[in-house]
Amino acid sequence: MFPARVAIAAGLAALVVGGGVAAALREPAPAATGAFVRDDDGRALVAGGFNTASSSKSAPDGMPDFSEADLDREHADTGTGFVRFLISWRKVEPSPGTYDQAYLDDVAERVDWYAERGYHVMLDMHQDLWSGAITPSGDAGNGAPAWATYLDGLPVRDHDMWELYYLEPGVIRAFDHFWNTTGEHPELMEHYAGAWRAVAQRFAGSEAVVAYDLMNEPYGGTVQGPAFEAGPLTELYRRTVDAIREVDPDTWACLEPQAMGFNWGLPSGLRPVDDPRDGEPRIAFCPHLYPLPMDLGEGFSGTSRGLVEGTVDAWAANTARTARALGDVPVILGEFGLDTTKPGALEYVDLVYRTADAAGMGVVYWSSDPGPWGPYESDGRPRNLLGVVDRPYPRAVAGDLRSWQVADDELVIRLGTGRPGADDDGAGVGAGAASEAYLPAKAFPDGGAVDGGRVVAWDPATRVLTFTIDAGATTVTIRPA
Repeated sequence: MFPARVAIAAGLAALVVGGGVAAALREPAPAATGAFVRDDDGRALVAGGFNTASSSKSAPDGMPDFSEADLDREHADTGTGFVRFLISWRKVEPSPGTYDQAYLDDVAERVDWYAERGYHVMLDMHQDLWSGAITPSGDAGNGAPAWATYLDGLPVRDHDMWELYYLEPGVIRAFDHFWNTTGEHPELMEHYAGAWRAVAQRFAGSEAVVAYDLMNEPYGGTVQGPAFEAGPLTELYRRTVDAIREVDPDTWACLEPQAMGFNWGLPSGLRPVDDPRDGEPRIAFCPHLYPLPMDLGEGFSGTSRGLVEGTVDAWAANTARTARALGDVPVILGEFGLDTTKPGALEYVDLVYRTADAAGMGVVYWSSDPGPWGPYESDGRPRNLLGVVDRPYPRAVAGDLRSWQVADDELVIRLGTGRPGADDDGAGVGAGAASEAYLPAKAFPDGGAVDGGRVVAWDPATRVLTFTIDAGATTVTIRPA
């Protein structure tokens, strides 16, 4: 996560609320791209799941506190079919040029858990505050290895609020060295790309792993805003995609914008990244959403409610613009979440899901960790979040998927008339394949009936409806059987 930067929040609040929302209102947001990450059958995949998990950030073995039994419970309670699984550069490359295959074995074991249950996996190279090596205790940051952390003797004071570490001179210097703003460590970005090459080489043949999230919530150090995104950040993504394609021609590469600003509804200056693979590019845009009032710990009520609603509108508009600018790429909301004990929290969660549905983007909630942000208490008892995230959604659609809507206990899937998922010869793929939708028990106790298509199968254990879409249909409505 990338929550509040309290020391600068007051100055940015007016910019986010005034500038971001005004920008969204001055010109219409472009329509959804209609692009999706697709499986081998050409079906559009809709991400619906959790980040797993924050507990891995500081674990000595880099693994989340999450078992197969936890996964079975999550799947049964919420119908998830996608995971953003956190991995760490410190574990992939513990010393320069040495890649820890035992760690990758551990990751592969967890990926197999998901594969056996029909999930799709995004591997996320996670960092916050650059590295655990920014402080002697190792408790503040996570991500980069100690050997790639250069503070140059600059101070990093202790803070009760971890977000304030981003303003410490030593942390800023560590980022500046990585982006080669200092000109002293050009090798660091090459090492990072090499670490991704090692990951891609291991998972290139995995049917479950469909995407690589190249860097969690990038931070530019002394270079911020469009200058950072269009410059060193785009350059890192280009180098990393090139390195991945040396060993893996097929897995999607997900690009994140700078978190500070975009997460609050501001535009992005990220530039297009060429994909050297044969055939259509496989680049996706995977931003996060943390409206500033919620970054500051507020709920979804009173004055904050209006500010948050405006931010969500601005964020959706800027997400659509950026996806268009990057080449009409797919969009996955890679993170959003909040303390669901806050006033109006569940209404906010519902708002974000409805916004993503209308824009044609999947959602990965932060996170599966137990506690006030997650679906379960630390003792395993279900929390209030479950009732909101357990919602119907199209998991895989064989057709020109554009958006979907949940209303009056119906799932309405809207299709275009294009030929998505064309293969390298230009022939449409996915036509005639079966589609899938998850239908929760509370609204669909006996499965679903399909208007605009035909039911193929209903699995009451997984609550997945398999169906085909009628030729020429532009709307498919699934209602309770």
